[in-house]
Amino acid sequence: MIELVLRAPEALVEAVSDLLMDELEALSVSVEDADAGTTAERALFGEPGMAAPAPGWERSTLRALFETEAAAEAASALLLARHFDAGLHLQALEAVAELDWVRLTQSQFAPVEITPEFWVVPSWHEPPPGARQVIRLDPGLAFGTGTHPTTRMCLRWLARCDAADADLTRVLDYGCGSGILAIGALKVGARAVDAVDIDPAAVLATRDNAVRNGVALDPGLPERAQGRYGVVLANILAMPLKLLAPLLAGHVAPGGWLVLAGILERQADDIAATYASATGLALAVADREDGWVLMTARRPL
Repeated sequence: MIELVLRAPEALVEAVSDLLMDELEALSVSVEDADAGTTAERALFGEPGMAAPAPGWERSTLRALFETEAAAEAASALLLARHFDAGLHLQALEAVAELDWVRLTQSQFAPVEITPEFWVVPSWHEPPPGARQVIRLDPGLAFGTGTHPTTRMCLRWLARCDAADADLTRVLDYGCGSGILAIGALKVGARAVDAVDIDPAAVLATRDNAVRNGVALDPGLPERAQGRYGVVLANILAMPLKLLAPLLAGHVAPGGWLVLAGILERQADDIAATYASATGLALAVADREDGWVLMTARRPL
């Protein structure tokens, strides 16, 4: 495997990337800020719901992988002939060491403690001593490995939901991702869980992880959610949570709980105001971690 490294001004990045992938048959192309780690580094992406501050970096480093040295050299020669005068420069052409990508990926995921007795454990790890409830999980293509604060807060709430006097007869996990919250709900005693997501890859990941955990779960698209639930979980982002306020609140049974995550601390007041106005539910912050909050509300009986 050979890596071709190029330096390009902002105006060339898209054209050079397209050429590498479409005509020069690069296996992959990545783009990064050439000034990363220096005083000239600048953010490119904004917060969720906000426009990016700029369309691209002033100078970018492009890294393209090729199967052979000959293919990389030919790509380099063609690109420099076309774009050298516009500021494209060759930085490196070097062999890439072979790696065990499966082992490398697995090494990045360790068991995650939710409570001292409740853990999320990747399938290639043994549960730690003292773990009485365990979710076996492979990341797959969907969000939800237990490592993000929003997921941990939702699972902590589920682990302690007896203190909230929650009715777990029917639970809805809206935007199920990997299925981790739906599986967690079943692990703590839910009788039936509907797990739904707009992404078919998430539905597949949830189904696979349910089998891995030996729980009865039949995930589907959002229309699968029907009627009222004792607990409605939604760990997505602030903007879709606002747009979905009437729908999510409409699924909460009298005496039931609405549990929302994916909310930054600075967004909490806006979310609370939206739900108070649109649904009449009084959301409050129930947990917080690393700049994120968990918000809950209970529908009156």
